Amino acid sequence: MEIVCLDLEGVLIPEIWIGVAERTGIEALKATTRDIPDYDQLMAQRLDIMDQNNLGIADVQAVIDSLSPLDGAKDFLNWLNERYQVIILSDTFYEFAEPLMRQLDWPTLFCHHLEITDGRISGYQLRMTDHKRAAVEALKKLNFTVYAAGDSYNDTAMLGAADTGFLFCAPDNVIAEFPDFQVVNQYQELQEKLAALSAKAD
Repeated sequence: MEIVCLDLEGVLIPEIWIGVAERTGIEALKATTRDIPDYDQLMAQRLDIMDQNNLGIADVQAVIDSLSPLDGAKDFLNWLNERYQVIILSDTFYEFAEPLMRQLDWPTLFCHHLEITDGRISGYQLRMTDHKRAAVEALKKLNFTVYAAGDSYNDTAMLGAADTGFLFCAPDNVIAEFPDFQVVNQYQELQEKLAALSAKAD
């Protein structure tokens, strides 16, 4: 049995924090895990900026409500679901993801939780450290063949743990640092490579 594990932001949906940055005009909020590999450092920076600008959870959710999945993402996910088990492994938060998950027909999502105090994002709770890699390794222990795709530094441990890992629409800096992963830039291209792997496995 084969399972496909996907990152969420940058693979199926737009980068949420970039959307917040564009809506608020706060350039520093455009930083993502494509730029800062250390997730705790990145989140601390984001929460500091939110506090400095008196932004709360409602401000972020208003941006998220205006977003849609990337072009072709829903069709791609439907194609996957007809052929594989699919799990989305993301470093986003359930409190952010719900509107977009609804638009994607509620795929299985493993991510984290925010701590919210009086409308302010006061902190966050990681489900566990390095959860993407741990999830892939656990699935392999259950005798699944795992294919994975992501676009950022925080996806590379997941890709490395998978039987085959793909960098999907990744920036040049990530591609350059991780040359062992196959690079794809379109859903159709990823579908073809997954289909080839499945045919080989049969």
